[in-house]
This record gives sequence, C-alpha cells and structure tokens, in this order.
Amino acid sequence: MAAHRSFEDLVTEGAAVPTEGWDFSWFEGRASEARPSWGYAVSAGERLARAEAALDIQTGGGEVLEFALGRAAPARPVLAAATEGWPPNVAKATALLRPRGVVVVAAPDDAPLPFADETFDLVLSRHPVRPHWAQIARVLRPGGTYFAQHVGPASVFELVGYFLGPQPAEVRTARDPERERADAEAAGLEVAGLRAERLRMEFHDIAAVVHFLRKVVWMVPGFTVAAYEPRLRALHERIERQGPFVAHSTRQLFDVRKPAH
Repeated sequence: MAAHRSFEDLVTEGAAVPTEGWDFSWFEGRASEARPSWGYAVSAGERLARAEAALDIQTGGGEVLEFALGRAAPARPVLAAATEGWPPNVAKATALLRPRGVVVVAAPDDAPLPFADETFDLVLSRHPVRPHWAQIARVLRPGGTYFAQHVGPASVFELVGYFLGPQPAEVRTARDPERERADAEAAGLEVAGLRAERLRMEFHDIAAVVHFLRKVVWMVPGFTVAAYEPRLRALHERIERQGPFVAHSTRQLFDVRKPAH
C-alpha cells in the first residue's frame, strides 16, 4: 500500500484494475480476509484425486479449479468440465483450464446445467451466485457428492450498509445455511456435512474498496465511482484518520450426497 496518496489517485487506480477471474492477488497489502479453517481448494483437490467425472459450477476464471487439479495430480478425473456465465471469465477459464484437459462450457448462471443426467460423481462450486439444487441432483450419479463453499448470510454487510444503509431482514437472512440445507434435502440430496464461519476483513485504502465493489458486483448493485463519490470520499477520509475499514465475510462448507439407488 502506498501511503498518503490522494483520493483521486487511489480511486482512479481502483477503477482501472481488470476484474476478470477470481484472482485476488492485487489486494495484497491493501485488503485482507481471513480464510476459512477447512481449506476448500486443498480439500477439493483431495476429492478430485478420487473422482472419475467432475464438474465445477461457476468456475470464474478457473483459478480455484486449476489449483485443486494441481493438488490432485497425478490422479485426476477422466472427465473434467466447468461452467461459467460471464464471457470475460469464460475466455480466461478456457485459457487456464484447457491445458489441464478441462472442458469449459459457457452457460448462464441461472440456466439448467448443459449436461446429461447422472454424468458426474463429483460436483464442485466455490461461491456460486446461488445453488440450483435440482440441477445438481440431476447431473450427479447415485452416490455422488456436491462439495462446495458458499457465501453465507449478511457477508461483508458492514460495507454494504455503509453505501446502501440498513438492509431489510429478508436480505440479511438470504443464504441462511439451514435454509440451504432444507432446499438441498427438498431436491432429494443428503447433507452429510455443513460448517459455517465468520471471518474478519480489512480494507486499507479506498482503491481496495473500489476494486472490491467492481469485482463483487452484487454487493452494491450498479456501483460506479461517480454514483458514490461523496460516500467514497468520506470513507477515504475515515480510513486515513482511523485506519482500516473492518468488515466480516461469512462462508459455509457443504458436503452433500445423492443417495445411491
């Protein structure tokens, strides 16, 4: 982090950083987030090493799947596929994952999964917009597993509230883990494991805030620097005066199985 830079310089930088993929290395030294204790990508690699056919839903730029496949090597699924809905990420994921033998399929996040019934014995996802349990159940083989890390309820809502004000109860309780458990069970799946953690985040400069809100677009829908310039400037002055802006992310780990016939 460069100290004592002007608001204008920092905002310009944060607005210029490319947002493709789920590589957060740009935030090094400018923002931090504690990681869940379970180590999702490593655990996903262990499961990939035992899988015959695997699917990663909403893969982003493919970075997490590529890391997990590296952990699984030399064992790896005979069939490996990934879906992604945002065109810039489709291109990035294809370039990253094709050399590893992964087929990347462009598919809208809210569309049915473009695969035949009972194709995969392992389905993965890290931070899906929302889990489509009926589709997951459909493409899983009997006895197959859905292993995923979801964003939990009211994640980073300190930052959301700063820009949008207090959120209504139905928004704060969306992504509730017990509601997601019930939805999975309603689709005929068995939740073998469910863990949840609340994790500290720190934003050390306003450039990090701007880039985060551009990258994680559902936090403050329609966010632009111009639209929120007064709030951004006030937050910049607060960080300069008081230190990092602190928020908390919520994460939940799902280990879900499709019953065998």
